[in-house]
Amino acid sequence: MDKPEAVLVDANAIIEAVRTGCWAAITGQLRVETVEECRGETLRGSPASHPGYVTVTPDDLARLHRVHAVDDIVRARFKLIYSGADGMDPGEQDLLAHAHASAQDAWVLCSPDKASVRAAVKLGLGDRLRALDSLVDAVGVRPSPSLLRQYTTAWLTSFRTKVILEGL
Repeated sequence: MDKPEAVLVDANAIIEAVRTGCWAAITGQLRVETVEECRGETLRGSPASHPGYVTVTPDDLARLHRVHAVDDIVRARFKLIYSGADGMDPGEQDLLAHAHASAQDAWVLCSPDKASVRAAVKLGLGDRLRALDSLVDAVGVRPSPSLLRQYTTAWLTSFRTKVILEGL
């Protein structure tokens, strides 16, 4: 993967990159951005109440190049053009609303969320989707422990193809 101008990431991608020790390398070499809702999602939860909980610190999030605000107008436009918006997680909904509003800019989207992949494909943005492992490869870092399956290009390619075929 060539290094894109900007990489939009959801909370899941941030958490997995922190869990696997890749976050500093990715944010140090790529212009990584998110939306306020995804940023907030990474800080919610409690280690005591969630087995396998990954702590993302404010210092981790300070490495983001930018955190975008998504206003009600952008959300409303997204809901008008994508009928499945209400079925999405709030963070992914805001991220896709921002991405769609920024369609002319040079960016790629890293979200292993099935609803995000469906939305991106339906909106004609499927070619902008990237798996976390492609970002890891682009910056030359080795995750430890390994990335979970849904963060791989193989998973993304398979699921995106399934969504495309369902739409035919």
